[in-house]
Amino acid sequence: MRSRYSAFALGMEDYLLASWHPRTRPSRVRLDPQQKWIGLSIKSTEAGREDDVNGVVEFVARFKIAGKGHRLHERSRFENIEGRWFYLDGDHL
Repeated sequence: MRSRYSAFALGMEDYLLASWHPRTRPSRVRLDPQQKWIGLSIKSTEAGREDDVNGVVEFVARFKIAGKGHRLHERSRFENIEGRWFYLDGDHL
């Protein structure tokens, strides 16, 4: 989760696609250059250890657009495929 947040903050579209589960991956990611990511808070995690197949991360990511603050509160699901975690999907809270 932290690496994906960093990829959003740094505009790394290729990494976001590469870390997205093949079953739910979009054809491309369009990042808003006006969006400035300013913080990530992990609220909770479920599973997600090296030997787990699935994991869940609840987080709040804060960002600004044109100086106005926003927050993304999501419960994200990840799947471990051959030792690598992929973002599957999430529910906005």
